[in-house]
Order: sequence, then structure tokens, then C-alpha cells
Amino acid sequence: MELFSSAQCVGYAAFVLGIGAFLQKIDRRLKFLLASESLAYSVHFALLGNFSAAASALISCFRSFLSMKARSPWLAVIIIGIYVAAGAVFARSAAGWLPVIGSAVATLAMFFMRGIPMRLVLLSSTLMWLANNIISRSIGGTLLESALTIINISTIVRLFRSPETEPLVPAGEV
Repeated sequence: MELFSSAQCVGYAAFVLGIGAFLQKIDRRLKFLLASESLAYSVHFALLGNFSAAASALISCFRSFLSMKARSPWLAVIIIGIYVAAGAVFARSAAGWLPVIGSAVATLAMFFMRGIPMRLVLLSSTLMWLANNIISRSIGGTLLESALTIINISTIVRLFRSPETEPLVPAGEV
């Protein structure tokens, strides 16, 4: 594994975008940067030959953009179905399902949650991607998901302490 191969360099770009995403206190900025990170991740994993992760990341890119405009339960179900179909096509082992499941869980967060609950569910997704990245030998991805775990927890704490924090209920229940 080369430290500065094309695949790893694209992973480093995803790392920078992902860090920027989870430093955001505003959900819209978080989602935009997540979409950008997902696009870089898709290229990264395609170059590494992990097509299950590449497909999941590409779908996540579109999901993040869509979640900025829509909160339709049907759209979320369709996207989760697309993840499952991509997993059926590309996952060759149980580990191949980690990014698929992680992305599907994140879809629920993006469409049905906001604020602290959304970030808690995204944290579970991050941990699944972390396991995938370690298995895939993705340097930037492993660094990203490790850092995102810490940053996401820090942002959750900041939001919890902030007087202008969004409510702690799912989006449809306010």
C-alpha cells in the first residue's frame, strides 16, 4: 500500500471534507459537505477496488443533497432500497455490507432527524464505515472516520450545551 497513491490521495481529500462537515453546527452545511465527502469517497473506494463502499458512497452523495430539500418517507425508503440493491450486487462478504448498512442508517438520520439525534445516528454509521476502512486498508478513510467519531461527539456536546440547539425530537414531531 502506497502512502501517496492516487487512491490514498483521494481518500485524504475525503478526509478534509468530512472533517469540515462534522464541525458544522448548521445541518444544511453538514449535509452539503457530507455530499462532497461522499463523492470523493466513492472515487477513493473505486480506486481501492471496494465497489460496495464506492457504490454506497455515491448513493450517499445524492442522498445528502436530496435530504437538504426533501424529508419524504417514501424517498428515504427508495434510497434504502437502492443501498440494499447495491449491496446485493457488490458486497462479496459480511464486511462488504458494513458501508451499505452504515449508509442506510445514515439515510434514516438525514431524512427523519435533526440536531443531536441525527448526529447520534450518524455516529453509529461512522463506526460502521470505520470498520470498513480498516478492512479496506484506507488510510484517509480510517483517519477520517476516527476523527469524525471524536468531532461528532464534540459537536454533540457543543450542541447540547448551546442555548440555540434544535429540539431533541425527530423532525416530524415538532
